Order: sequence, then structure tokens, then C-alpha cells
Amino acid sequence: MGVGVVLLTGANLWSADGVISSVPDASGTHCALRFPAIREDTLYWDRPVLKHPESGDIISYYGLCNHDPLGKLEISRQRDQLQIRRRRLPEGE
Repeated sequence: MGVGVVLLTGANLWSADGVISSVPDASGTHCALRFPAIREDTLYWDRPVLKHPESGDIISYYGLCNHDPLGKLEISRQRDQLQIRRRRLPEGE
């Protein structure tokens, strides 16, 4: 079985699940994924929203191929990163 690459461009840049590209390893269980980051203003909403791919804020992730860019694990990870960035920035920036 060959290794496939999914990379879309233009108006169809991202799939319904938000993944821009997915490159599986030889086993087919782990993938290199690329997907937009979650909009910071929606990180604490019941249904967060991904940034538009053209924003350039793209996450490169390697792990299970079924990783959900809007799943609990990813939301928690991006919330943690936001808190770290906020602690590093001087107030008012």
C-alpha cells in the first residue's frame, strides 16, 4: 500500500475537519498533519473556531491520524500555550 498525501489549494484549502494536509507514515496509524490554529477569542467557547488557513497560523502536528484540530486534547494544548504567552508578555502588549 502506498503512502498518500492530501494537500488542497485555493477555495478548497481545508477539509471539513480543518486539516490542510495529512501525510501518513508507513503503518498508516500516525500522520504529519497541518491545520490552522484555533482563534484565540474562541478558545473558551463551547464550539471553538479555527483560524482561516490564509492567516498563516498553522499547526504542524505528528501523531495519530485521527487527531481532531477542534478536539478536547488540541483545545487544551492551545489554551495552555495561550496562558504561557500571556504570562510572558508585559501587561498592555
